[in-house]
Amino acid sequence: MYSQIYGGAPTILSLVLLISAAGVSSALPENPVSRSTLPSGSGSGQINSNSVLVALLDSHYTELAELVEKALLLQTLEDAVGRHNVTIFAPRNEALERDLDPEFKRFLLEPRNLKSLQTLILFHVIPTRIGSDSWPTSEPARHRTLAADPLHLSGSREAKRVDLAAVVHPDSVVRPDGVIHGIERLLVPRSVQEDFNRRRSLASISAILPTGAPEVDPRTHRLKKPAPPAPAGSPPALPIYDAMAPGPSLAPAPAPGPGSGKHWFDGESQVKDFIQTLLLYGGYNELADILVNLTSLATEMGRLVSEGYVLTVLAPNDDAMAKLTADQLSEPGAPEQIVYYHLVPEYQTEESMYNAVRRFGKVRYDTLRLPHKVVAREADGSVKFGQGEGSAYLFDPDIYTDGRISVQGIDAVLFPPEEETPAAVAPTAARKTVKAAKPRRGKLLELGCQMLGAFGQRAHFTTCQ
Repeated sequence: MYSQIYGGAPTILSLVLLISAAGVSSALPENPVSRSTLPSGSGSGQINSNSVLVALLDSHYTELAELVEKALLLQTLEDAVGRHNVTIFAPRNEALERDLDPEFKRFLLEPRNLKSLQTLILFHVIPTRIGSDSWPTSEPARHRTLAADPLHLSGSREAKRVDLAAVVHPDSVVRPDGVIHGIERLLVPRSVQEDFNRRRSLASISAILPTGAPEVDPRTHRLKKPAPPAPAGSPPALPIYDAMAPGPSLAPAPAPGPGSGKHWFDGESQVKDFIQTLLLYGGYNELADILVNLTSLATEMGRLVSEGYVLTVLAPNDDAMAKLTADQLSEPGAPEQIVYYHLVPEYQTEESMYNAVRRFGKVRYDTLRLPHKVVAREADGSVKFGQGEGSAYLFDPDIYTDGRISVQGIDAVLFPPEEETPAAVAPTAARKTVKAAKPRRGKLLELGCQMLGAFGQRAHFTTCQ
């Protein structure tokens, strides 16, 4: 019995030792040497605060750092820096702010061109450390970039170049995992330049308006030369009467006329400004009400000014508008015709009109109410419009002048002179015709009639009666 007990003691002791060894091994760190000796440049993608990528984001190359963030390349550059040393060519901020073509910069920042922006940024990074001391000087060296396009490094110790860009700040930032060189301009790979040219060509083609078939001159049987394009802000080719609305335009729906499609000016804002000026000036509320509420002439005037036409408004004041009767305003299109006679398709100020009437005495200005013209003359040191009792004086000069619209206040409503009726002209012409048909006798016939009268035979001849 005792032999069995002594024989089992070694078995129990060995079991206790195994359990103790297992507890000690679990308490110790697993492979502590391998953790402490893991290099920071492993492929895990983790970088420290002393990395060249962190230095780039915190450097004075703010424009390039902003493009890196917009290109969503932070993770890609972290992986590249984690695998090997890199060389970054950073353009100066002025090269990206002022020297870069605005159209090309707008192309890079468009969301659909993200691939081109990423290629452009990676074209400035070489997965090799190239400091200023190891710069190739004898002959140009070719290095492959992260964009898979090569860069050519050349120069000497004093003047170094990267393709066509000069290195202005060699070794601007030096870190254990890379180096940054400052260059004078942006490096553009060929693929990005071709993509930009292709997009620009498509944009220019899509912007071309369709043209009609070529016209042939029937006299010479040759193609007519197209008119040269009009520069921005030039006077319209069509007269203003062809650009007007075809008929009376009653509010609220405007009646648009033919437009050129080239709106060099903001006519709506200018018309709005001059109407607000009338209201603030005081005494011209009735005209403003007709332009905006009773008719749509304000909209039509804005469209004409937008297409390059100029207008001078002879604005009757409220006292003059109050004298209009209901019969004068009740006819269809009457308010439009009244206002049209007060719109001169020229830009005239008080000084220009007064100088004209002082020099020529009487000046006839075209109006938008064809074929009537308004007559201006000098009177009492001012300008007087119209004739007779329907005349008006220039009462408030230069209420609004902006180079496209001129508003001159007058003290009466102008009406075109009455035309003579055909019935009144016809009798006068008839009387003139009868008077012209009266016969005349010559001197010899008159002498013969006198001799016949002496013999009492004058009454027998009808020619002598």
